[in-house]
Amino acid sequence: MLTLDKFEEASEKVREVTLETKLIYSDYLSMQTGNKVYLKPENMQFTGAYKVRGAYYKISTLSDEERERGLITASAGNHAQGVAYAAKAYGVKAVIVMPTTTPLIKVNRTKSYGAQVVLYGDVYDEACGHAYELAKEHGYTFIHPFNDEDVIEGQGTIALEVLAELPDADIILVPIGGGGLISGIACAAKQLNPNIKVIGVEPEGAASASAALKANRVVCLDSANTIADGTAVKEIGQETFTYIKKYVDEIMTVSDYELMEAFLLLVEKHKLVAENSGILSLAATRKLQVKNKKIVCIVSGGNIDVMSISSLIQKGLISRGRIFTFSLSVANKPGQLKLITDIIGRTNANIISLEHNTYRNLNDFNEVDVTITVETNGEQHIRTIFEAFEKEDICITRMR
Repeated sequence: MLTLDKFEEASEKVREVTLETKLIYSDYLSMQTGNKVYLKPENMQFTGAYKVRGAYYKISTLSDEERERGLITASAGNHAQGVAYAAKAYGVKAVIVMPTTTPLIKVNRTKSYGAQVVLYGDVYDEACGHAYELAKEHGYTFIHPFNDEDVIEGQGTIALEVLAELPDADIILVPIGGGGLISGIACAAKQLNPNIKVIGVEPEGAASASAALKANRVVCLDSANTIADGTAVKEIGQETFTYIKKYVDEIMTVSDYELMEAFLLLVEKHKLVAENSGILSLAATRKLQVKNKKIVCIVSGGNIDVMSISSLIQKGLISRGRIFTFSLSVANKPGQLKLITDIIGRTNANIISLEHNTYRNLNDFNEVDVTITVETNGEQHIRTIFEAFEKEDICITRMR
């Protein structure tokens, strides 16, 4: 097992390539949960995620001969950038195998550090298998993203920083993909403060650590389906499983819907952008059954592309009732659209789109279907719109 001395040694080394990410107190989450909630914004690192810690420290422990053979890894994006960044710092070749589903921003950022990128498979596990084949074929040195004690040491340096700044922290919430981050944080934190609780958070659609604990052995999930692409791992590592069993107090899961809400919260309340994997810890704060505790959420990464941001915002606005789509049928005669828009105008809703389709309603030749999307101020405003149409004896149906 890793000792505190080893974590402190790793901490000294990773300072060469990391920013000091100070804790951010969250007034909003603290008020919502009845606790004191802090964010550890690792999305602010040079590479946009904590992964550079483990990658750089691992590469620093290699011999010159191992580095000069060239490095290879598999990653859904953040470890890829960490290895590429570290390889550039050491002046050696890096080959990165990434799933074909990896967001473009992560692919391009990895290439920008000079790495050769190979896209293979739909999920991390398939990319990893291919990376091992290439390592064997070309003699590259493989840098595992999580199932490696040197990598775990590097990731665990986060715990040293958290407890140096907030020594009386009660709980640390940590995202789980392959388990390297939580293994390092839990092992280091428990040595500094045996009473601290370390809780892991996984996406519901890729809960490989939860499955392993339930089976008391590492298992491979049939699939990994989640918007948290960075933690879409079907099988955690054997090394990380050992650390999780020994040091982690609990593992929670959150839904994609809860991740979407956490994303909007982070943007609105803290003006920070993070990827879905990076905000697993935030999503879990509302599910904790504790009060008056000091809780630290590890925001593990911020590498998210613009299209994903747009989609999350749009879906979030719909879920909050800020965008409201409804349909209705009206008489197929002049003046009906004016009547509809006048009603909407009186409610102070803003029309985004309006579709007037005379061909959809085949059951009644005297009526036409209309679908309208409006901007609103929330559910109360939507109820006002329903009431306004009811006064005109017009029935509307909510579509989303």
